[in-house]
Amino acid sequence: MISKNKLLYLIKQLYFYIKHWGVYATCRHIKRVLAQKIQMKKAYIPNFQTKDLLTLEETTRQRKHHFSKDIKFSILVPLYNTDENLLREMIESVISQTYQNWELCLSDGSDNMHANVESICNKFVCIDSRIQYKKLANNMGISGNTNECIEMASGEYIALVDHDDLLHPSALFEVMNVICAQNADFIYTDETTFRINPTDAYQPHRKPDYAPDTLRANNYICHMTVFDRALLEKTGYFRSECDGSQDFDIVLRLTEQAKSIVHIPQILYYWRAHINSVALNIDAKPYVFRAAKRAISDHLKRIGIKGEVEDSDAISIYRIRYEIQRTPKVSILIHDNGYSNDLERCVQSIFRVTTYQNYEVIVIANGNNQKRTFAYCKKIKKNGEIKSVTCEKDFSYSKIINFGAQHATGDYLLLIDNNVEIISPAWIEEMLMFAQRPDVGAVGAKLYYPDNTIQHAGLAFSDDSICKYLFEYYPRTSYGYMGRLAYAQNLSAVSFACAMIPREVYKKIGILNESFPTIFGDVDYCMRLRKAGYLIVFTPFAELYHYKSKSSKKRSRLPAQKCFDNEFTMFQALWREDLKNGDPYYNSELLL
Repeated sequence: MISKNKLLYLIKQLYFYIKHWGVYATCRHIKRVLAQKIQMKKAYIPNFQTKDLLTLEETTRQRKHHFSKDIKFSILVPLYNTDENLLREMIESVISQTYQNWELCLSDGSDNMHANVESICNKFVCIDSRIQYKKLANNMGISGNTNECIEMASGEYIALVDHDDLLHPSALFEVMNVICAQNADFIYTDETTFRINPTDAYQPHRKPDYAPDTLRANNYICHMTVFDRALLEKTGYFRSECDGSQDFDIVLRLTEQAKSIVHIPQILYYWRAHINSVALNIDAKPYVFRAAKRAISDHLKRIGIKGEVEDSDAISIYRIRYEIQRTPKVSILIHDNGYSNDLERCVQSIFRVTTYQNYEVIVIANGNNQKRTFAYCKKIKKNGEIKSVTCEKDFSYSKIINFGAQHATGDYLLLIDNNVEIISPAWIEEMLMFAQRPDVGAVGAKLYYPDNTIQHAGLAFSDDSICKYLFEYYPRTSYGYMGRLAYAQNLSAVSFACAMIPREVYKKIGILNESFPTIFGDVDYCMRLRKAGYLIVFTPFAELYHYKSKSSKKRSRLPAQKCFDNEFTMFQALWREDLKNGDPYYNSELLL
């Protein structure tokens, strides 16, 4: 039962929201908060242990450590009407850095009602000569104020920090490690959100390594961001037209030019949530959405990709509808093991639902019921272009797909199991818009079990190299961890139960490895694609039901566990060196 004091507090909060944001924005906020609480109960989020203090021994070690390079960091913090306690805490977190070659550049656009900001900053300037402060004649907005910080900066590398957030004491030390070891020119870290102090952190953001499609959908890089000053001079300073998402805009521009982007998988930045912060509620600053869409649109123009940026139902996540060039032919390859009911449902859903016109359907018959397959294909041929071919070999998924590809005439191979059912009318377009790009090797779809829980939303590799289905059994409506079920993203592998591969890429990479008859053929092929420099994309906007296990029961004469063990041993032997550092596209902390 809610206490009287808690009830009064909630009433005061409600009054504040309605007064400052209006009824509509307040209702949206309440709806999102409730939805997030429900999702957090359903979702797996690892326990977070705050590493907010270092031992005396570790602090001394880091302070005495000599790096191979001598780099000065300019930490940029634009100020505006900053709460004095939060301002002090932020500055103190910088002073506490174990790596000491830094300068703190503070530009202050506060109004006359907040003269205490200047007073506090001047006191710190007297205490530490590395702190620089400039009182601005006028508030020039977040971008303009940050650019004033840049003009004050003399360091070789730039670090961005918000005026009410905190740095871990080892933040700059860890950044120096990767600069020296990997010659990094753009670095970012994991972060967490907190309210009062880091010990009450409640939303750790465990990030993937650099992933261009993931970044275009949402600014997952966010905090803390550090980059080479020379990179900034090449790309240009902050743009006022992107105020609200100026950090997203600068990250997109910098990563376009960076040569060595390094992710530090440690929580080194603490993002404070309070009533007016975006960390707590995106509706506090609705112009953020417009600025973010502009930043993404401008990014697409710069890299020469045509597409329209749209809002998403999920918070701070955007959907890009890429323009499809021409109308290339797509060959849909369906392997059939003689389960006519599965095949009939699958093919009928293709003809009934699909909006894309230029495709062919090739059914690859295998098993004891080939006559039934041929009879069914002949019966429905009048409904569209469909043909059936026979693979006489014992069941091997890789062999069957390779055999079917020989009969395909399309520019793209769309591999699907016979036990899937199409849901999204534009499923081909949603996959083709990515597959048409020269940097993409395969595109996977979102698959559901019949009870509307997730069967496949991409694959990730754990430390023991086992490939795991992401978000399996989550509700269909779930956004997943940090919204990852709501946007197109790069992953290490996707299931070939539904996947599109450009024919030219298939010719270049070669056929599926027929040594993997049942289980690891698709993930092995994805590894080969990535080894060749191609991206793997998962899109949640191509949706299918997957009646999994119905046609897999007769896949092999070997017992299931023995078959898995054989293929897993072979997969490990082939890719051990590539997998030893973990999955670049999915943080290992989330796979525990």
